[in-house]
Amino acid sequence: MAAVCFGCLAYAYLTLPDVRSLATENPQSTAFMELRYREARAKGESPKQEQEWIEYSHISPNLKRAVLVAEDAAFWSHDGLDYDELRKAIELDWQKGQMVRGASTITQQLAKNLYLSPSKNPLRKIRELIIARRLEVELQKARILELYLNVIEWGDGIYGAEAAARTYFGTSASSLGPTEAALLAGAIINPRMLNPENPTRRLRNRQRLILARMRVVTPPPDATITVADSPSGTEMEAEPAEAADDTAHGPIDEALTDEHKTDEESPDSAEHTDPVEGDPEPIETHPLPISTPDPR
Repeated sequence: MAAVCFGCLAYAYLTLPDVRSLATENPQSTAFMELRYREARAKGESPKQEQEWIEYSHISPNLKRAVLVAEDAAFWSHDGLDYDELRKAIELDWQKGQMVRGASTITQQLAKNLYLSPSKNPLRKIRELIIARRLEVELQKARILELYLNVIEWGDGIYGAEAAARTYFGTSASSLGPTEAALLAGAIINPRMLNPENPTRRLRNRQRLILARMRVVTPPPDATITVADSPSGTEMEAEPAEAADDTAHGPIDEALTDEHKTDEESPDSAEHTDPVEGDPEPIETHPLPISTPDPR
């Protein structure tokens, strides 16, 4: 039995993708995009994909703050894993006898979106944890957040902040105000059910909670990111940040955490969706194809 476990762990480690290219190049596709493509084909529908890359420096600070509040208030203090949340998740899962609560940081969500599936397979979770640590080692925090904001699902066939902002509000992600940003961030929990253009009471409640916390969460501190698709390969300066505020983990953050990290509540979200019935688990064993979009 021990030999089998060791073999599984060794396989998971040896087949991990090389994330180093993500420091300077943008992914053309993700495992989640490919999953949605297969789901649409299985239903006899034409796959949709709207995405437009936007540089980190062009994304509204309101959206950066809102997403951090909604998804990962400890982003600046962890190394890819939020051990406190991970401990709580393990304790709850143990009590329930099944995987109920997630504990994914933004880095883990990025790892899963780029390379893995949304299944609850323990081996998949191990791969996610290792990839998340690799992302943190190879990439700056600002780059991790830029990738995340450009690839996550924000509706049926809608990927990334720019496509979401234009679809729901008819504006660029660079021009999003606090209320619009909070609606978008609140919808990440279940992007195919919560529509920022037609917000439900649940989404309005999340918007209110996020707005109340946005002032105490900051975008990345000063950092320099060199991205191949920036004009002439020039360096981009991340926005200066204020001092971190430990109150980011107060009662409102706990309310958001309890709501959005329960697998049973949001089966269709990018964080919790199960694969198509009969579809093999889409675990990538190679780096994603890379593209260099036109500079904005």
